Amino acid sequence: MPANPFLLAADNSPALLPLLRENPALAGQQDEHGYSLIHAAASYNHLDLLRALVQEFKVDVNLRDEDEETALFVVETVDAAKVLVEELGAGLLIKGSEGYTACQKITEEGDFPEVAEYLRLKEAESARVLLNGTNGEPVQDGGDIPPLPQGLNISLSAVNPAENDENEVDPEFRRRIEELAQRSDFHSEEGQAALRQLVQDAIAGENLTDRNVRARQD
Repeated sequence: MPANPFLLAADNSPALLPLLRENPALAGQQDEHGYSLIHAAASYNHLDLLRALVQEFKVDVNLRDEDEETALFVVETVDAAKVLVEELGAGLLIKGSEGYTACQKITEEGDFPEVAEYLRLKEAESARVLLNGTNGEPVQDGGDIPPLPQGLNISLSAVNPAENDENEVDPEFRRRIEELAQRSDFHSEEGQAALRQLVQDAIAGENLTDRNVRARQD
């Protein structure tokens, strides 16, 4: 009977990698529920297997199951979350079919508070970099701006200084963030929803000049 790669992944069996090298297509295989080896490796905290699946076998780190959830949704340790986010580039802003990001879902379930806190801090860290601008110049009064709302993340990459002119934060986007930060209700749900909508519009590449900053209507 052929070896079951999912069971091998759960056990972190030394037989798994040789099996995958013989048949690389198995690395990205999903069962009837969309469960994959990368989900298993993340859930069971098998970090070297996680790295091998993405780096050697080129499995999509954001591979989704039937609930539209990636491996980041099933991590139970900060170490696994760090490998996915910091080494392998897992998306923090991806939402499952219930409309939650990994951070939001893990926070709501309450089983792994350290993981939830790590993901929240990563989101806030990315937001601060954006608010400071890609050219390193701080946004006016930016020190008073708290982390972005839970569940919001902005993926950033280093740029060559020579490319700054093409990669600077859009002035209109910067102005609207500063305007939001001055609102008396900035810390309220409405203010945070407005900030989330603004940044998500920017990520989606929408024309911010023609939009009003407003709370998302659920």
